[in-house]
Amino acid sequence: MAEVILGISAFFHDSAAALVIDGKIIAAAQEERFSRVKNDASFPSNAIEYVLQEASIHPHEVTHITFYEKPLLKFERLLETYHAFAPSGLKSFLKAMPVWMKEKIFFRRMINSELKKLGFPQSKLFFPEHHLSHAASAFYPSPFQESAILTIDGVGEWANMTIGYGDGNKISILKEQHFPHSLGLFYSAITYYLGFKVNSGEYKVMGLAAYGDAEAEQTKDFTTKILKNIVDIREDGSFLLNMEYFRFATHLTMTNDGKWKELFNLSRREKEGELKQIHANLAFAAQKVLEKIVLKLSKTALKLTGSKKLVLAGGVALNGVVNGKILELEGLNHIWIQPAAGDSGGALGAALATWHILLDKGREKITGEAMQGSYLGPGYSNEHIASMISQYRELDFEYLEEISLLNETANAIEKGLIVGWFQGRMEFGPRALGNRSILGDARNSEMQRKINQKIKFRESFRPFAPSVLQENVSEYFHLDTASPYMLLVREVKNIDKKETSMGAKSFMERLDEIRSNIPAVTHIDYTARIQTVSERSNLRYWKLLQQLKKRTGDGIVINTSFNVKDEPIVCSPRDAIECFLKTEMDMLVLENFIAYKKNPKRKIR
Repeated sequence: MAEVILGISAFFHDSAAALVIDGKIIAAAQEERFSRVKNDASFPSNAIEYVLQEASIHPHEVTHITFYEKPLLKFERLLETYHAFAPSGLKSFLKAMPVWMKEKIFFRRMINSELKKLGFPQSKLFFPEHHLSHAASAFYPSPFQESAILTIDGVGEWANMTIGYGDGNKISILKEQHFPHSLGLFYSAITYYLGFKVNSGEYKVMGLAAYGDAEAEQTKDFTTKILKNIVDIREDGSFLLNMEYFRFATHLTMTNDGKWKELFNLSRREKEGELKQIHANLAFAAQKVLEKIVLKLSKTALKLTGSKKLVLAGGVALNGVVNGKILELEGLNHIWIQPAAGDSGGALGAALATWHILLDKGREKITGEAMQGSYLGPGYSNEHIASMISQYRELDFEYLEEISLLNETANAIEKGLIVGWFQGRMEFGPRALGNRSILGDARNSEMQRKINQKIKFRESFRPFAPSVLQENVSEYFHLDTASPYMLLVREVKNIDKKETSMGAKSFMERLDEIRSNIPAVTHIDYTARIQTVSERSNLRYWKLLQQLKKRTGDGIVINTSFNVKDEPIVCSPRDAIECFLKTEMDMLVLENFIAYKKNPKRKIR
């Protein structure tokens, strides 16, 4: 009888479900993709139904159900924190306690109640610790028999950072850092103070940091003040936060705004407020502090374990800038990062921990990674798409065989058109990796601003990532390894660095500078967040890049997620069509169908 393990993450942010059968990852998806609620924290009923359907499994056939953390241990941390900071935080305490006492303290009962609605019998639930789930999600799918493991996020139960060692099917946790001294929450506090949304806007801070002026006295002063007043870093990478500057432990906000304003002479930016150079300089300083800590922790992980390999998970592992710098560490030979590094990946990690640790099952002979390109979500047949697309009178569409499909798509990209590209199974994790993507010409200097303003409806400073043929990556970037999950930021080659000092132009004027021969994917600091595409990882996407290379000499495109601002990445053909119709995308490719708008000049927004 097969061991069918359902992993669940829920109730905080990025709820998800994952299914593992006899140790093989079958399916995984975030709830937001089905509910269409960004970062949906609700119980992942839709995601659970999907993963069971993908495997043709009935709820009665599931042998183990596992939740990605220990709720009662988290409740203990909450109580002890309020007690330690009392009487501060009374308002937050009075808001949080009724919810915990009514619902969350009875997690087991609540989860079983939700599962019952889906047809599950009363089940015994398993609760691995939050950071063990992260560690399992990073190590077990990796291509390594043994490695150091580093997990960093906001907070789980008590831990917000762990260093561990994986060997075979065993994971040992060697070192932990505990709440409230959290690198993830430090970066979220910066995110909040700069006017972005916590738990979703951190990558905006990473992008904004590149516009900071490293040589400006203001930037240097910000960095010094953070290190002197806010974060006390030790040689091994552990650190203490000065909690006088933070409110996340006991209040409903992240920062003590008065203390930050006094320290930086800068008020907290309101949402959608004007972005200025001073905001970029603060983002730069915060990013540098994060990098300093993560690099020290990575060195400590390698030293403690004696390994030359490192795997990463937790929300901070999505910071591609620091990941790219970890590559340069002495003594490190190989790195692997879980593509669903945040809490959604905890569902997968919990399922894998149940298989390997609770059931003590060994790993199969390791011949490569087990994430299958992270293409673990739903896919749709051409028959389904034909039925769906025919319902839209606004569209002209036709079915093409693959060769013609690739030719027409490559031709459109070469001509400067913007293409919605919907293929195969949906990606698991926050990155579109060529199956739910918007594509454009990386050589077109106008493409970055055009896609941001007319397609994504988002901040103009936001950079775009390139997808590039893996066999050609070193021709364009200072990178000599695969980066299939778009989690490594490295410098672009053949750059045209400007003589003008950063302060000589306004923040927005610098957006239009041409910095390389692939300007649409070259960030202001001459870097790019790279996705490498191989024949093995994504065959049709690889063929498209090959076709582009034949036509233009460059097997590289802009690849941004198929969605607009504040909406989840599209999941179904209907989602894709609706997104296509309300933006100024030029062409939509749904499996073997190509669609155009009958009235392309119509302005929806």
